[in-house]
Amino acid sequence: MNKKAFLERLQKERDDFEILLNKAGFTRRLTMQGVSGNLSIKDLLAEILTHEQFIADRLAEIIHGQAYAPAASNYAFFEFEETYGYPDYESPLYQKGQIDHLTICKHKNIGVDEIVSQELAAFANIVSSLEKISHDQCLKFDLYHRIAEHTYRPYRRISQEIRRWLKSIKAEL
Repeated sequence: MNKKAFLERLQKERDDFEILLNKAGFTRRLTMQGVSGNLSIKDLLAEILTHEQFIADRLAEIIHGQAYAPAASNYAFFEFEETYGYPDYESPLYQKGQIDHLTICKHKNIGVDEIVSQELAAFANIVSSLEKISHDQCLKFDLYHRIAEHTYRPYRRISQEIRRWLKSIKAEL
């Protein structure tokens, strides 16, 4: 895959996700629990925000020639989260495929508008950083795969939950 094609795919996936969020509607609906267990769309957006911030920060490190190494010890894993405010999602100690309830809990008292604003900024940082990184660096650091893991794969997973929930509340009306 080349960078131009990847950026187009990333933007299409993002557009699809935003269309679905717009279908979900107004702020009150975004905070209703039950989308995934007792979680709301806002909670799931907080999860996406932290994944996007994680990869945006890794991209910035690449641009600045800094090295990232996944946490290999419990101490390093907890230090990483203490430093950055989100888990080391690429550490072998992180349980992939599960929602991080601690991260969601940290965002409970942050309003929907602020989470959306931060999430949009994180996505914009990803795109901007990726545009600055060469194709060779993308290959060297496996960025196409890594960016997908922290952007559109979570969009798809969460979109399934939102669609299922929207169908269930429509059926109740």
